[in-house]
Amino acid sequence: MNLELFSAFLLLAAVLFLSPGPIVTLVVATGVTQGMRAALLTVAGTTLANGLLLAMIAAGLTWLIHTSSVLFEYVRFAGAAYLIWLGIQAWRHAGQGMEVIAPPGRVNFWRGFWVALSNPKTIAFFSAFLPQFVDPALPAGPQIALMCLASVMLGGVLDSSYAVAAGAGRAFLFTPARTRMMGRASGLVLIGGGIWLALARRAP
Repeated sequence: MNLELFSAFLLLAAVLFLSPGPIVTLVVATGVTQGMRAALLTVAGTTLANGLLLAMIAAGLTWLIHTSSVLFEYVRFAGAAYLIWLGIQAWRHAGQGMEVIAPPGRVNFWRGFWVALSNPKTIAFFSAFLPQFVDPALPAGPQIALMCLASVMLGGVLDSSYAVAAGAGRAFLFTPARTRMMGRASGLVLIGGGIWLALARRAP
């Protein structure tokens, strides 16, 4: 594994998981309204769903690499542009989308599972994101598998952190000013990451 590429991957993946979205909103809402235990149970469901999604994405990307290296290069170009677009959207909408109103009924493992499984951000982001960090000098399959495993673990840890924080003290941690600042910081990192990937790309 290329350690430089893998380190950059981990940084940008962490930004994705920390950015407010359907999963973060659900976890925070659950922690605030029903407590830490319910939020962590929700995270267990989201983590399983993320694992399934990433396994399917990895299988498709591995097939694409072996089928058409030219098409894979177009995917990499599109992925860099998509990162920049995501960063701009994160900056523009910083602080929005963090309403903490839990859905009616009992929040549980399966609610987290279905919300994560239907999250378009996960599918679109990782389909465009993973190819950026494949070192053409090394076998692609093991690299993609390792990145997917790391993503599932990282997402579980960071979503659990949200669950604990929301259950322990939402009033301090999730003020509009703090969520806005977090959103803008995420946006800057994604924009910078997209530009870096576009400039650092190397054809296989």
